[in-house]
Amino acid sequence: QVQLVESGGGLVQAGGSLRLSCAASGGFSIYAMGWFRQAPGKEREFVSAISRGGSRTVYADAVKGRFTVSRDNAKNTVYLQMDSLKPEDTAVYYCARRDMMCSVNTCYDVSKYDYWGQGTQVTVSS
Repeated sequence: QVQLVESGGGLVQAGGSLRLSCAASGGFSIYAMGWFRQAPGKEREFVSAISRGGSRTVYADAVKGRFTVSRDNAKNTVYLQMDSLKPEDTAVYYCARRDMMCSVNTCYDVSKYDYWGQGTQVTVSS
């Protein structure tokens, strides 16, 4: 049984930082992982992805240079370090698992991710 559990969300002022974690069970190190977010009234959007070994990463333009994805396969955990947060980053953030690492042109496709976490709320105040 695969489970993904996000944590680390919260309320932060603009310019602040948060670190999200996604703890996985049921197989982790052989899969690429992604982060998505969904704001109220908007579609779920791709944020970042990381390859199984952590050597390759992809970021959405909206977060490039501010967010950093990483993983610790010994702990079955993937992280999303979010710095210089903006009010427009406010959303529920989800981690998800996929078989193969994606490229900047394919990471957005939610159908390629087979398991999703329940999400963690991030709210950035202005």
